[in-house]
Amino acid sequence: MIFINYTKQFDFEYDIQGVLRSFYPGIELKSMIPKEMESHNIPVKADDNTSIEETDDVLNCEFNDKILKIEYVGADGFRDEKIIKRVFDSSGEYDRKETKNSLKRELYLMMKNKTGKKLAWGTLSGIRPTKITSAMLLEGFSKEETFRRMKEEYFLSDIKAKESIEISETELKILNKIDYRNGYSIYIGIPFCPSTCLYCSFTSYPIFKYVDVMDDYLEALFKEIDFCAEIYKNKPLCTIYIGGGTPTSLSAEQLDKLLGKIEDTFDTKALFEYTIEAGRPDSITSDKLKVIRKYDITRISINPQTMRDETLKLIGRNHSVKQFLDSYGMARDLGFDNINMDFILGLPKENIEDIRYNMEWVEKLAPESLTIHSLAIKRAARLNLEQRAGIKYEITNTEEMMQVTKETADKLGLKPYYLYRQKNMAGNLENVGYSKAGKEGIYNILIMEEKQTILALGAGSSTKMVHQVNDIIGRVENVKDVKLYIEKIDEMIERKRKYIIENELF
Repeated sequence: MIFINYTKQFDFEYDIQGVLRSFYPGIELKSMIPKEMESHNIPVKADDNTSIEETDDVLNCEFNDKILKIEYVGADGFRDEKIIKRVFDSSGEYDRKETKNSLKRELYLMMKNKTGKKLAWGTLSGIRPTKITSAMLLEGFSKEETFRRMKEEYFLSDIKAKESIEISETELKILNKIDYRNGYSIYIGIPFCPSTCLYCSFTSYPIFKYVDVMDDYLEALFKEIDFCAEIYKNKPLCTIYIGGGTPTSLSAEQLDKLLGKIEDTFDTKALFEYTIEAGRPDSITSDKLKVIRKYDITRISINPQTMRDETLKLIGRNHSVKQFLDSYGMARDLGFDNINMDFILGLPKENIEDIRYNMEWVEKLAPESLTIHSLAIKRAARLNLEQRAGIKYEITNTEEMMQVTKETADKLGLKPYYLYRQKNMAGNLENVGYSKAGKEGIYNILIMEEKQTILALGAGSSTKMVHQVNDIIGRVENVKDVKLYIEKIDEMIERKRKYIIENELF
């Protein structure tokens, strides 16, 4: 455990924790703050029952109006201290962002000295590193200057700095073709699955328990769809993404009803992209694929995650490799020409040889896009709960394993087009989307780069409202509970309406 002890002012908690977790993924952190700093808007509070053991490390943070002082005291005898001056601009205004970056750099160097580790992503602990490189390129910086700044300001490795710039260039070329500033996108959440995967922390419910309310759920969704069409009738709709959960958990008839409603409400032929996840092979049937094929869907996902039956069983995916191959084959036979496949690196008991085996299958099947995830152990996932209960899993992810997937993508002519990171990722690495030219997942770019308002519909979904004038991101949440969502659908709609009207985002 690492204790973060604030002796005066409380600040930069999220950033400090991000750096520490990058060096020690999964470590328990405990923050202690001065009593006078406790308030309703501070996420952690002092604990009178806290006791520091001999095996615990302590990071002392002594902040005041002029300097930030951090002192690391390790149980192993390591001790280091850094003093950071707060940054002020030429007019005397406090620059919190630059102060934060200075603090993270000094903390990084301290932890690098303690652990002997050099992190590929440097000080970056947020989920959108390409937002930084994209912003630099948009400001007019050359690739060379952007590369230098990413290394000097954030301590990225050469490989990660280069990859971030290349992906940003691809993203910006795609975004230049879209009126993303004036348009909007829609996410439709179907929060049901055949079963819950070991690593999953999304809002997801077993479909068999909700069969009786499914029609009511769709009717509530239709109300949200009608609202979106009306409130943004003068805005172009750029993309639609139907995710979950697993949308193909719906019956063929229910799927037809949903897709028919969307087609009746919007001009789907004018969309830049229309995606539906058919992620779980155990939810796919020929009838459902035929329904999807009827409409203007441009992209689907059929996700194996691994090609090892023993791993699929371990992680709670109630399908076999054969079921995946059958589903993929059915989709090809029906003419689907833009299929994405997801794989996860770091699944329990899988090593680099398993990744090579998985990638051999990718070469054989030749999907138009490939998404590689580094396993993220989320707090609410069953994997994390079981580990905390003493059930240990062998989890391995390395840069070498990532390289195997990159080589496979390159052989198939798939280029990286988006990237994001999450907390507690195996190997402290990243998630990368690869695709053939012209087959990039546009919605993925929009959601990661936060360039466009995305109205999110369904239980547990979160609308992102992008204020294009000042780049502020506002969020409007829907309740997670399915039955409560159905009951309070008018309230969910009113939340969106109020935010849009009050902020003049129509």
